[in-house]
Amino acid sequence: MWAVIKKEIKSYFYSPIGYVFIGLFLLMFSIFFYTDVFNYQSTNFEYIFYSGATILTFITPILTMRTIAEERKTGTEQLILTSPLNITKVVIGKFIAATLIVIITEACTFLYFAILSFFGTPHITTALVTLLGFLLLAMSYISFGILASSLTENQIIAGVITIGFFILTWFLPQFSNIFTNFSLINLFSKFPTGQIDIADTVTFITFTIACLLLTVIFMQRRKSVR
Repeated sequence: MWAVIKKEIKSYFYSPIGYVFIGLFLLMFSIFFYTDVFNYQSTNFEYIFYSGATILTFITPILTMRTIAEERKTGTEQLILTSPLNITKVVIGKFIAATLIVIITEACTFLYFAILSFFGTPHITTALVTLLGFLLLAMSYISFGILASSLTENQIIAGVITIGFFILTWFLPQFSNIFTNFSLINLFSKFPTGQIDIADTVTFITFTIACLLLTVIFMQRRKSVR
């Protein structure tokens, strides 16, 4: 599995993918940071992550759409399916590598926290809880993105499926309160207030595991067919 993680990390940084993801996120985050701090005179670091969650919705496919779709298109998926390496380890390795890119991105946001410290006294505990919630949200997004990538060999289609699903979860609660717990953005909304909701945390983790398991199942079926 570590070999898969190293390979994926290298692919992110030996190509523009990792830099584009981090760069786009920090660029958009900077715009919202400027708006909140200088226009609204706010020093609440955690509130900027409401906008950060929206950014993540649209740029997560940059990390995930190629994870398996590219393997299928180039034919290297056959090597994975026929290799002695467990498919579960392959999927988890790809997931961990993408998650590490998000963690690096989150670490970069501490620069904004340092800037806010000159203007006020941002609450470090609330900021850390927000970062935890943001990581859980990112893990859920990544796991679904990998699942979407396993369904097609076209990276663009995988990206469209991923973004379409995320946007759908935004609007589902508007149709019925039953769907409130299915909205990943809604689940994240409590974390910027400094609350770690156990039910929401479990939901994030369950969703992530379910998507990864489905990915493994789909790949196992293709392996059995071959």
